[in-house]
Amino acid sequence: MPDFKTIADFRKDNGEAIRKVCREFVVLCRRLELFSAASVAIDGSKFKAVNTRDRNFTQAKMQRRLAQIDESIARYLSQLDSADRQGEAVPGAKITRLNEKIATLRQEILRLNALNSQMMQTKDQQISLTDPDARSMATSGRGSGMVGYNVQSAVDTKYHLIVAHEVTNVGSDRSQLSHMTERARAAIGSETIEAVVDRGYYSGEEILACEEAGITVYLPKPMTSGINAKGRFGKQDFVYVAEDDVYLCPAGEKLTYRYTNEEDGKTLRRYWTTACQACALKGQCTTGKERRISRWVHEAVLEAVQARLDRNPDKMRVRRQTVEHPFGTIKSWMGATHFQMKTLKHVSTEMALHVLAYNMKRVMRILGVGGLMEAIRA
Repeated sequence: MPDFKTIADFRKDNGEAIRKVCREFVVLCRRLELFSAASVAIDGSKFKAVNTRDRNFTQAKMQRRLAQIDESIARYLSQLDSADRQGEAVPGAKITRLNEKIATLRQEILRLNALNSQMMQTKDQQISLTDPDARSMATSGRGSGMVGYNVQSAVDTKYHLIVAHEVTNVGSDRSQLSHMTERARAAIGSETIEAVVDRGYYSGEEILACEEAGITVYLPKPMTSGINAKGRFGKQDFVYVAEDDVYLCPAGEKLTYRYTNEEDGKTLRRYWTTACQACALKGQCTTGKERRISRWVHEAVLEAVQARLDRNPDKMRVRRQTVEHPFGTIKSWMGATHFQMKTLKHVSTEMALHVLAYNMKRVMRILGVGGLMEAIRA
């Protein structure tokens, strides 16, 4: 039975080999035709790093910490002023302790200012002191965040095997869709696959890249506009008529094409009508002179994705049942602390070990231990 140091050294010294074995096991699964469905569910999950929140700084955290220190110094100075007025009635030990606290806090200000200078030179203006690659990330449903990594995985919908995974320190999933679907397609070895993801991956450019690559995606469109909350019509209440290149508003008026412009790197076509001023529904539609609708030049791709999901509403239930279970299982194995290693390179090795173990146990359930050993020997 090897001790913890032997295991830790093996993991640290053989990172590249461990990651290759993880990839080769997926190749073995492909040879065993376990990915015949060519369908995956993709999701990301936050895993804790070896770095507490107190040892991670962002601009907002730094400002809050410095403000707290200023308040503490002001409070201690006020206590010193009060002690001076009371004269010899105040013990000397208390005055000494207050002076020591003020000196300590001023030293902390110097340390934080030095860290702030380092932080402002980083790409994302964030710094972690224990694990330099770990980042502060928001977590859904908790109203807070954690310092860690965002693990992306693509899971086969038939046998729930992890066909592709990647550890990143980017907190958002929005830019991961085309990259993860391409990795999943390469792992499965199929020309075309279908991928089911949640609304956190919704990005017009990413969806377009998938469609152009022959990857069929299913994902719901997030309702990001606040106009519905104000009791007014949203864009979904306007119907686009492709034959006439117009939008029909809830009042039945036609919003015609007016001009094209660029915004945030997207080419947008603008539509409106001059009938808004006399419209009885104007109060429910816009507070401006007229209601304007913008249409991306590739909007038809997004509409096709939404129509595809509307025809197959059970896809989102399949996604939840497929991709969330492996994350829950692996986190249970890891325990409350999640990752034990530091830096993105070593954390990727640690995750590869967990994915390899998960996939091996899944194949044992499918083929049996004897069947897996025979396949490995072959």
